[in-house]
Amino acid sequence: MMTTMPTTLEHAEPNTVTPRSTFIVRFVTTIVLWSIALVIAFSGYELAFYALICVFGLIALWEFYGMLDHRGLPNFKVTGMICGAVMLVGSFYYFAKMGPARSYDFETAVLLFFLLTVFARQMFARLRQDEPLQTMAYTLFGLLYVLWLFNFITKIVYVMPRSSDGAVTGQFYVLYLVAVTKFSDMGAYLTGSVIGRHLMVPHISAKKTWEGLFGAILFALLCSLALFKLMPGHLSVLTWTHATILGLLLGFAAVVGDLAESIIKRSTGVKDSGNLLPGIGGALDLLDSLLFTAPLLFFYLRLVIRVA
Repeated sequence: MMTTMPTTLEHAEPNTVTPRSTFIVRFVTTIVLWSIALVIAFSGYELAFYALICVFGLIALWEFYGMLDHRGLPNFKVTGMICGAVMLVGSFYYFAKMGPARSYDFETAVLLFFLLTVFARQMFARLRQDEPLQTMAYTLFGLLYVLWLFNFITKIVYVMPRSSDGAVTGQFYVLYLVAVTKFSDMGAYLTGSVIGRHLMVPHISAKKTWEGLFGAILFALLCSLALFKLMPGHLSVLTWTHATILGLLLGFAAVVGDLAESIIKRSTGVKDSGNLLPGIGGALDLLDSLLFTAPLLFFYLRLVIRVA
């Protein structure tokens, strides 16, 4: 389900690795990921689709805690991973069996479970000035930032009504989400590399430019409109107006999501969240933009289009 392109709005600058070789590695990785995602999505096999979401989500959370470890910031990594796994499994079961109508109650229960579990874990740790507060805060932030936001992808799958034969249809909106988000990343990279001159937020990233921002939004808009044209049957709740608005909103949100991870990487002193994917980095580097675009699409479907 996942694909990627470089998630920066960058100036081109000298590097020991040639841009051509970097692009080739990223392109190959992208093709492999897209092939797996498309086979799973169009098969309609729910467990495989969910497994893909679960694996990437948990790896991304592990990488987040690893970034904290790199900086020496206290966290309950194992406790966080257990909470994350419980949330992902419970979310899949709840939405698959009961639907999204009572999702508010489920979300409240999950957040309460996070809070109680982390507090209970802290009771067995030694108290050192303000370290308990830091440990609990970092652990909970990871759960909310990575898994809680990423889990909106599961909600998108099940917020859409099932087909007449009972098959899920929401996976096509997830494909739409991923494509638009990653086209935003691609537009940011290409535009920023070619014509990027004006830095946007140099205190966060020395490479992101305003030109890259506009390129990201433009590419996201074009992708949104193209997908709606090519897949009207699978994206039946959308209209040209919705496709236009979503293209603009998702393109902007993807840039914000990329900047959000840049803040975390700068704070923890790492270049990439991991080295899982050749030419890309870690799973969190792959998902950073989706952490902001997935909730946005979900609430647009629920509150604006009112699909459920």
